[in-house]
Amino acid sequence: MAKLTYAERQELPDSAFVFPSRRETDGYPIPDKSHARNALARVDQYGTPKEKAAVCRAVKRKYPSIVEKHCKCRHCKLRRELNR
Repeated sequence: MAKLTYAERQELPDSAFVFPSRRETDGYPIPDKSHARNALARVDQYGTPKEKAAVCRAVKRKYPSIVEKHCKCRHCKLRRELNR
């Protein structure tokens, strides 16, 4: 994952963040696939169930293939279990 500098993070559009209003602290930037995977991992560690669902939906919209493999939210876990 390429590290975003402060200047690069500031230049990203709001659409590159899951939570644009919190872009300075923990808005979960998802400008590329590696950041999307990282957002899923971080929200799994520290996020509320509501935040997990929001990050999952945002990543799924932008990078559908990532969600199938990396998302650990309740809905995705259930979907994977049902598809076995």
